[in-house]
Amino acid sequence: MPIANTPKPPYYAVIFTSIRTDGDNGYREMSDKMVELASRQQGFLGIESARAGVGITVSYWADLDSIKQWKANVEHLEAQKSGRDNWYSSFRVRIALVERDYS
Repeated sequence: MPIANTPKPPYYAVIFTSIRTDGDNGYREMSDKMVELASRQQGFLGIESARAGVGITVSYWADLDSIKQWKANVEHLEAQKSGRDNWYSSFRVRIALVERDYS
């Protein structure tokens, strides 16, 4: 997965950190589906993800309303429930305003 090509700030980052349970249990398929679904949502700007013990996925969004709509997406709600029930022993979501972005 490449580094997201985000626009000039400001924009928002949703930072999802997690510790997985053992086994795949359908996780990879659902993860791929959620990335595809999110990429079609209004306000979606990009995503980056890494996993080495603790998983970190950062999705970028144009505004808070776009994040709220994504959180309420029916298919995403189903994935969230599966995550709580099957895939994560612990997780945390943080939302941050990106004010600077440089390389």
